[in-house]
Amino acid sequence: MNTTLIYAHRGASSLAPENTMAAFELARSAQAEGIETDIQLTKDQIPVLIHDENLRRTTNGTGFVQDYTYTELRLLDAGSWFSPEFSDCYIVTLDEFLRWFKEQPMFLNAELKTNVIEYKDIERIVYEALKKYNVVERTVISSFNSDTLIRMKQINPSIKTAFLTSTKMINLPDYAKSLGADALHVKHRLLDKKLVKSCQKEKLNLRVYTVNRPSHMKKCYQLGIDGIFTDFPHQALEYRKLILNNRKGFF
Repeated sequence: MNTTLIYAHRGASSLAPENTMAAFELARSAQAEGIETDIQLTKDQIPVLIHDENLRRTTNGTGFVQDYTYTELRLLDAGSWFSPEFSDCYIVTLDEFLRWFKEQPMFLNAELKTNVIEYKDIERIVYEALKKYNVVERTVISSFNSDTLIRMKQINPSIKTAFLTSTKMINLPDYAKSLGADALHVKHRLLDKKLVKSCQKEKLNLRVYTVNRPSHMKKCYQLGIDGIFTDFPHQALEYRKLILNNRKGFF
């Protein structure tokens, strides 16, 4: 059985506000092997880490990320929605995150949020940042937008990319390969033995999101997929240890 790597989904987002430095620090403390985060562009083309295009769910702001400069966004409270103790959390820039990440023994999955808004030049801007901090080889670029993956490969054919989907399609691995992708990232309900075998045949890495239930973790570990994205990296590591040690009765 291969060891399934554990990526902290938006950081340890069950313990701290998603996509904040607090969540990333907790992911490191939990000894997750990777971090998954989301990237969008501000009005002045600064890459920032936030999942939603609209600010209202995870900040005290309103409107769209793309309509604010980073100086304006930096003033927003990005933590109180989760808990008052995180009121000092703010929207993090990719640059700030990478300054921290480059020192960590971890992998990065950077999702470019271009499926709703196609941010102009986001692929090149993100690639240049990854190159600046010398973390290209530890990074996978994922997106629901196939054009984003194609553009990223045009910038650097050797950078790892992953097609991201929650939709069942005929022969997903073939489609991912047609985009030049190195991996397929699917919603947990799409995972089955057939998909695992197809990805192995096509030499595609297979990772699954968002894996939070113990029963889903167990399935992923037993099928030997390459990685999971979870809000509970601390628990996922414990469950993986139990599965790999063949201990029964826990689930």
